[in-house]
Amino acid sequence: MRQVIFDIETTGLDVSDGHRIIEIGCVEINNRIITDKYLHVYINPHREIDIGALSVHGLTNDFLSDKPDFADVVQQFLDFINDAEIIAHNAQFDVKFLNSELDKLNLGDLSNYCIRITDSLSLARKLRPGKRNSLDALCDYYGISNLERKNHGALLDSKLLSQVWLAMTRGQNEFLIDDSERNNRCSQIIDNYAKVPLPVIFAKEEEINIHQDYLKKMEKESSQTVLWIELDKNLKNIK
Repeated sequence: MRQVIFDIETTGLDVSDGHRIIEIGCVEINNRIITDKYLHVYINPHREIDIGALSVHGLTNDFLSDKPDFADVVQQFLDFINDAEIIAHNAQFDVKFLNSELDKLNLGDLSNYCIRITDSLSLARKLRPGKRNSLDALCDYYGISNLERKNHGALLDSKLLSQVWLAMTRGQNEFLIDDSERNNRCSQIIDNYAKVPLPVIFAKEEEINIHQDYLKKMEKESSQTVLWIELDKNLKNIK
C-alpha cells in the first residue's frame, strides 16, 4: 500500500486569477511506514507573488528567479506519485492548481496519474466535527511537534501531515477522550474492520474435551454451579 503525502505553495489563493505553483513537497508512506523517499522542488512562476501569500510561505520572486519552470519538473512529480494514493490537506485547493499547470502542458488531469486523491481535511472533520482541523491544530491534538513550522513550506508540511495521517488512521490511541470523539473513532474503526473478511476457527474435539474436564474440576473444587456448564446445558435444551 503506497501513499504519497503532498503539499504545494502558490503565488496566491485563486488559480482563476493566474496564480501559479511555486513549491511542491512529497513524502512517501509505504505499508504505513514513512520512508526516506521524498520529492521537493521550487518553481519559477514568472509572475509576482501576492503579499498575503508571501507572508504565509516567505518565498520571494528573487529567490525563485533561478528555479526551474513547472514543465521542467512535472515528469519528476508524476513519476513520484505514480501507482500511489495521494493525500493532501484541503486537497481541492492543491488539485485545482496542479490541474491548471497540467492543462497548460496538455497533460490532462491529475487523477490520471495516481490511484486516487484523498483529502485528509475531510477525514479530520469526520473524526473531529466542530473542532479546528488545521494542520497546526491536528499536530497539537496528536502530540506531533511543529516547532520548526515558522512559515508554511511544502516539504515540511508534507512531513507533518504524514505523521498526522498515520495518527488519524490508526484508531483510538488515547484513554481520556470525550464521548463524541470516542464514538466517532469507534465507528470509523468498526467500519474499517467490517470490510475485512475474518476466518472462523472452530475448536477441535480434543480442545473441547480438555475444556469440559477443566470446568468439571472447577465445579467439584468450588462446590458451586459453574456458569459455563449451565449455559452449555441450556443451549443443548434449546437445540
